Amino acid sequence: MDITDVLRAHRVVAGHLPPTPMWNYPLIDRAAGTTVLVKHENTQPTGAFKVRGGLTLLTAMSPAQRARGVLGYSTGNHAQSLAYAAARFGAPCTIVMPRDPSPVKARAVRALGAELVEYGATFDEARPYAVNLARERGMRLVTAADDPELVAGVGTLYVEMFTHSPDIDVIVVPVGGGSGAAAAGVVAAALAPGCEVIGVQSAASPAAHDSWRAGGVVERPNRTVVGGLATGSGFELTQRLMRAHLADFLLVGDDAIAEAQRVLMRDAHTLAEGAGAAALAAVLAHRDRFAGRTVAVVCTGGNADV
Repeated sequence: MDITDVLRAHRVVAGHLPPTPMWNYPLIDRAAGTTVLVKHENTQPTGAFKVRGGLTLLTAMSPAQRARGVLGYSTGNHAQSLAYAAARFGAPCTIVMPRDPSPVKARAVRALGAELVEYGATFDEARPYAVNLARERGMRLVTAADDPELVAGVGTLYVEMFTHSPDIDVIVVPVGGGSGAAAAGVVAAALAPGCEVIGVQSAASPAAHDSWRAGGVVERPNRTVVGGLATGSGFELTQRLMRAHLADFLLVGDDAIAEAQRVLMRDAHTLAEGAGAAALAAVLAHRDRFAGRTVAVVCTGGNADV
């Protein structure tokens, strides 16, 4: 996957969705000790950035493939992305979630017309069940991060970002499966090669971080309460792209993420889910690392539980 794929996806996404806003907030600058730009993917119709990938993937499928439908496994935002795109194209959609999913996200998936199947206690237990169910039903299995169409679609947000602010020094991106950070790296390398891309994950679920540092996919305990960051292993495609392009990868605690949610609510009038606040949490926790630089953070989603 390369910048050409992202630019193709940009044409697709632009036909369905307007660009999301990116704003600067003086109170957040004061808290961070530097200039921070917030890219508001929480304003998407599904409340999260992944809708870009779902639309790109469904567009690339043939009518016969769409008729058989898509099946995904997710803690929430990937699920809504597939359900939204499938509804746009009139394709059947089944989503496998761990038991007792976020009520907000479960209701949204069902409202979009998708079938919701609950299985397992965690994302990693739901995954093999979803693989078998897709095989049984003849549906296309859509992984959380290993489909290049998903990564290319997500990359369109960074095309928008550099169009808006070409002089960004560093982008900080939350990592669950890694599609966001992988896409950011591909786009920055092509459009702004002097811009650093830094990933951030919860220290309670460090599989992607540890995979990146190890140079290969590893499994780790998955204990974070932050649903969008709750993965127990790395993904081959996104890890390969992150190894090629990331300048650094940071870990933050769940408590720091919760505090960043409060900061976004108070100082940016923004409801962020945990993953959507993780990038800001890293900037607040590493003020010296980012001082004097223009930093872009992605609020990847706003699907927070009540």
